[in-house]
Amino acid sequence: MHTGWAAEQEDIRELAATPAFCASWFAVYTSSRHEKNVALHFAERQIESFLPLYATRRRWKNRCEMMVELPLFPNYLFVRIASRERVRVLEVPGVLSLVGCGRTPAALPDFEIEALRSGLGRRKIEPHPYLVVGERVRIKAGPMTGMEGVLVRKKNNFRVVIALDVILQSIAVEVDADDLEPARTASGRGTSPDFSAQPFQQTKQCGPR
Repeated sequence: MHTGWAAEQEDIRELAATPAFCASWFAVYTSSRHEKNVALHFAERQIESFLPLYATRRRWKNRCEMMVELPLFPNYLFVRIASRERVRVLEVPGVLSLVGCGRTPAALPDFEIEALRSGLGRRKIEPHPYLVVGERVRIKAGPMTGMEGVLVRKKNNFRVVIALDVILQSIAVEVDADDLEPARTASGRGTSPDFSAQPFQQTKQCGPR
């Protein structure tokens, strides 16, 4: 009797460890300017989500200026679900699709989402054009340690442009030069940052369907 119960519990643990039951982060593609409403719907349905926002100053037609919070990635937010729960996400008003290749949603690395969460509010982060070609560096200190991106210069400050390839979006994070190190190449050798202008291009990736 005990042996049968133990075997049943082992089967349950194995089932819970299968991809269909393991929760991962996925990018959600939404209707334009519906990101915040979608996030509210997720909260009401107890679906874990993350909508990165950044503060920016906007001038209105009456010349008044005020700080507003806008989505860091327009049309995108993130949910942490098991793959079997994707129907719950797709049923939410304003959701157009889960980002992936064909009908298969593409899971995002947990550390990227956690680094993004940690960095918001502690560093200056803003949207940036998606870049592919350029000198790659790694952040070696602070809440975004381990993140890699392209080094750029804006006025007298350095910024690392971090790309989320799954959704073809990038952000620019303001960093100190002392907090950077060359990113490792496939051969294991570092590359030296080059502050000169580099040509940039965008490659075609999997995205919203």
